[in-house]
Amino acid sequence: MSASRRSGTTDELGPDEPERDGSDLLAALLDGMDAALCAFDADGVLTHWNREAERILGWTAAEAVGRRGFAGWAVRTADAEEVEARLMSAMEAPGRQVQEFALLTKEGGRVLVRTQSAAVRGPDGKPAGVYCAFSEVHTQIDLERSIALSEALFEDAAWGVVLVDADLRPAVVNAHAAQALGAGRGSVLGRPLGDLLSQGVEELESALTHVLSEGAPPAPAEMWVNVRTPEGGRRRCWLSGFVRLASPLAEEPVPLGVGWLFQDVTEAKQTEQEAALLRFRAHQLHRAARAAAECESPAEAAAVHLDFALAGFADHALVDRVAGGGPADGPVRLVRTVATPAGAPGPSQVTGKAGLPLRYGEGHPALQCVDRAGSVRADAAAADPERAREWALARQWPRDSVHALCAVLRSRGRTLGVVTFLRSAGRSRFERADAMYAEDVAVRIATSLDLAELTEGP
Repeated sequence: MSASRRSGTTDELGPDEPERDGSDLLAALLDGMDAALCAFDADGVLTHWNREAERILGWTAAEAVGRRGFAGWAVRTADAEEVEARLMSAMEAPGRQVQEFALLTKEGGRVLVRTQSAAVRGPDGKPAGVYCAFSEVHTQIDLERSIALSEALFEDAAWGVVLVDADLRPAVVNAHAAQALGAGRGSVLGRPLGDLLSQGVEELESALTHVLSEGAPPAPAEMWVNVRTPEGGRRRCWLSGFVRLASPLAEEPVPLGVGWLFQDVTEAKQTEQEAALLRFRAHQLHRAARAAAECESPAEAAAVHLDFALAGFADHALVDRVAGGGPADGPVRLVRTVATPAGAPGPSQVTGKAGLPLRYGEGHPALQCVDRAGSVRADAAAADPERAREWALARQWPRDSVHALCAVLRSRGRTLGVVTFLRSAGRSRFERADAMYAEDVAVRIATSLDLAELTEGP
């Protein structure tokens, strides 16, 4: 336990309870410190020795208090004079002095300690002694490393670091994370994550809640989010790791929040997804060619190509063939040749034997495709579902269509027609890569239709 000199001031006070209570409070405070602490009077006699000092060196308060200096017991005799001089020099020096030297344990071992010493002033303001707080050097180094790591993470890290409090709001944000969130470091603090992210916030908050209650997950997680920016949402993929922060000072672990570390892997994930999509589409084209080769009718082979192309690409597909001799003979008229069922899913059906032309209005995407001899994309601009249905029905497409891609059918230098792929509201709009795939499919369909014309007649 902590000790003031039992034969001195404390014992001579007698039964004065307030003074004794003050002494007990001082002893309790000293014993509760995490650092080892000792104190010397002006003559170099040890007056205080707390439990942490006893734990590090093994000497009890009863064995330490009252000794003059460390010579002969806590310091080697050869080093005692130098150590004492360095400690007592704090009486005359301003502020604190930080020093390192070796002390002896009760068992005879040596412990390298780092000390912070400063003068103790009396009522007259003159130095009355020295107090010295010390800890093992490796413990101090561990603390300094932890602090240095924290500072490096929040200043120099090449990935985002965010400390999220128990209310799931950012409490500390490094520069990289602030840039990824599209805001300044100060403006991010204390704001709900929903103010920073337009999509993916539910998944992120669920992960943070799980870490607070259950602890860190065993592996990083990929999270797709939409970051709010003045220009609109910016879709990103963040590889995220989480650690639960608990107070080391509490008897029971008390969650202080979550440490969230993330790295932007959007480009790598997009490249990976594009490669997987290309492999899938190439495989579908290969399978379609194998299946079409077994068809007796070229028209049936065209339907097979359409069915294989539809998987994972669109919801509906139509093949319209140019009626008559072609575009050069007058206004373009198109006849429906192959179509996927508009209701329940099923194989494409060969139609149009009656040869009745479709009532496409001027400016229809299919007519534009024939006129340009190139691909045309169209989208229902209206956000209202009813107006989007009207847009689709006006173009004689299934009513749930909101995105369209028309690719021209050409063979032997002639335009034979148009293949139209349609997507519903649950899918994204067609992109340039989708147009390239549709053009590959169109080449195969056009070849089959041209062969059908040669073998079966117009």
